[in-house]
Amino acid sequence: MDQPAGSADSKGPELGPDEMLPGIGWPADDDIFTNNFRFGDLADWNRAAVAIHEERDGFYRIDRKGFPPVLAILDHAAVLEIERQPDLFTNGPAPVLTTQAALDTPPLVELKTLIHMDGDEHAAYRKLGLPQFKPASLSRLEGRLDELSERALTTMRNADGEIDFSNEVALPYPLHVILEILGLPEADYPRMMTLTQQLFGGEDPDLQREELTPEAIAAVLMDFFTYFNDITTDRRKQPTDDLASLIANGTIGVDPLGDLETMGYYVIVATAGHDTTSSAMAGGFRALIEHPDQLRLLQERPELMNNAIEEMLRWTAPVRHFMRTTTADTDVNGHRLAAGDLVYLSYKGANLDPKVFADPLRFDIERPNADRQISFGFGKHFCMGAQLARMELRSLFSRIVPMLESVEMAGTPTTSQTTFVGGHKSLPIRYSLRDN
Repeated sequence: MDQPAGSADSKGPELGPDEMLPGIGWPADDDIFTNNFRFGDLADWNRAAVAIHEERDGFYRIDRKGFPPVLAILDHAAVLEIERQPDLFTNGPAPVLTTQAALDTPPLVELKTLIHMDGDEHAAYRKLGLPQFKPASLSRLEGRLDELSERALTTMRNADGEIDFSNEVALPYPLHVILEILGLPEADYPRMMTLTQQLFGGEDPDLQREELTPEAIAAVLMDFFTYFNDITTDRRKQPTDDLASLIANGTIGVDPLGDLETMGYYVIVATAGHDTTSSAMAGGFRALIEHPDQLRLLQERPELMNNAIEEMLRWTAPVRHFMRTTTADTDVNGHRLAAGDLVYLSYKGANLDPKVFADPLRFDIERPNADRQISFGFGKHFCMGAQLARMELRSLFSRIVPMLESVEMAGTPTTSQTTFVGGHKSLPIRYSLRDN
């Protein structure tokens, strides 16, 4: 791997270990990618990311004790270029940033999902579930989404003007949607919510089951596997028209899905299908509250809703990164990479690229190119549920925003201290609603 961005032969200045990146209160060598606590203050993280764009041209060499050498890429164009070359930049062997010790140690419980796959294998497994997320299938959900949006509004009406929007509105809404698509009983929804938070929030002291260890991660995965093994057995005996039946009875070519791949499919749909959307909902609503001029504008001009959703997705970027491994020597914007080198694709950082998004720290629902956000990824690994997430956000905010007479924070919001997927842990608000 080449020298760190910011060294003598790059565009930005070299910063010593005791110097501060402009506008932030953390040393330059305390990077924002490996330190999960940095995500506990998203405004600070965003400022640090913009500073990396301005001072280091959107590239950052992660060189932290306990981690493998990694080139973090925040440059929007470079992220897209890498995503266009899935054979040169593969998901395997590690699609998420992890420690060197974890890379060197076989997991106690193996997990294999779409984000662990490449090439023909990825294409075949993606094809299996894709029909459930195509427009013709999703259009049948519109009525149900509107019902859930009305339920959310009723929840707010019954809360006497104060509510934790994240936990009481944003979390349950997409959970109901994705688990209905899977065909799981509503009585099991709380269990799925808890397991998802423990899986994605394993670094966060408030969300983890216990201290983060390989054993703790394995315990969460085993709970997932035990639950979905029972679902598989049931759907093979009595298949229905839900996604769980499609997975349980699916084939790749002429062969049935292996046990590992079957469980991985359930896990990726059940977790990523709701946790990311709930993060966008809570983060998007917080942005409207903290930018009251934008909330008023959206109330006055509801035709801006679709663009506002794109700006919310740019602003929140719930999937903060994915990793790629180079399969051959190559070059990215003058940064030399050897076969086997690791790159960190910062979707959150790319959504703040000032070369693409003017004044990126401004939340602007009229932003003319908000749809250039890459919160769903790009290319062959583009999120299958992207259109569903947009539909959910549009339905919910189309119901709630017109009804808001006033809204403000009723406490300090908190965000998950996680490096991979995350959003709000709490969003306490005080509000009043119009009668109709």
